[in-house]
Amino acid sequence: MSTVYDFTVKDRKGNEVSLKQYQGKVFLIVNTATGCGFTPHYDPLEAMYKEFKDQGFEILDFPCNQFANQAPGDADEIHEFCTLKFGTEFPQFAKIDVNGEDADPLFAFLAQQKPFEGFGKGLKNAALNKFTEANNKKYGDKAYIKWNFTKFLIDREGKVIARFEPTVDMKEVREAVKAAL
Repeated sequence: MSTVYDFTVKDRKGNEVSLKQYQGKVFLIVNTATGCGFTPHYDPLEAMYKEFKDQGFEILDFPCNQFANQAPGDADEIHEFCTLKFGTEFPQFAKIDVNGEDADPLFAFLAQQKPFEGFGKGLKNAALNKFTEANNKKYGDKAYIKWNFTKFLIDREGKVIARFEPTVDMKEVREAVKAAL
């Protein structure tokens, strides 16, 4: 597979969705959680979505409970939380695994295209790195994603052009999206 358009995922109701329907758009694919310290990223994500959706921008939200069980609940509970607390309007898909033997193939592909390069510098980033090392040990070489709110930027041809760890300032993510549009 050479682009994200080659993948099919499940929407939050369990229906199959071909990513070909996003052909020609710029989009972010994000693994999310409702009980994470990075959950406030929903605010700038939704702001970007509203600002850029008419220019061909999408955000694809994939809840994941593999990081300290921070995405409890079923698809409807997660969707209700996101829409009520953050007013999200971008598409939310079925809860998935992003690591291990049951990792969604899309996320394995994304991580192979743009591997983890670290959380950056500083005490907060070092602490997160230690915590994720312990959490991801059980996945071995299939620990593709290190934490919630990892974002992958996809260009209009379906190529992965950037990876943003949750520690990256959302202003930087916004600027990259704007440049890709």
